[in-house]
Amino acid sequence: MTSTTTPRRTTSRAANAGLWTLQVLLAAVYAFSAYGKLTADAQNVAGFEAMGLGMPGMYLIGALELAGAIAMFIPILTGLAALCFVALMIGAVTITLAMGGGVLALIPAVVGIVAAVVAWGRRDSTRALVSASAAEVAGTTPARRPARPDCGA
Repeated sequence: MTSTTTPRRTTSRAANAGLWTLQVLLAAVYAFSAYGKLTADAQNVAGFEAMGLGMPGMYLIGALELAGAIAMFIPILTGLAALCFVALMIGAVTITLAMGGGVLALIPAVVGIVAAVVAWGRRDSTRALVSASAAEVAGTTPARRPARPDCGA
């Protein structure tokens, strides 16, 4: 008698649904945020000038936010994108506090916490992406391709 083994799920269906909900929320937050930066909204321009980042910084951050928002819907990229969002929000909290924003630092802090939850929940997809990239860079292919992590797809 032969037995087949199925890959062990690292997240339950409820957790997976919760993560997808947070991913959609993050994608919306970052897409709306990117829109103001990429269309050079006057308020965004003034804010980035005051921070000393200018227009190039505004467009760069807007492009990163839009790319991350899109990556929230690409299962293999979700964990890495959420991890990058955490780094971006650490920078946003730091700059907000440095500019005397005080309580306003709570907004990027909360968004960063949500991104951290998604990054943790999708860590298997990040691990798979890094492993696949490392194997490709080394010029080797794994003898047995690892099972696809549970990304809800």
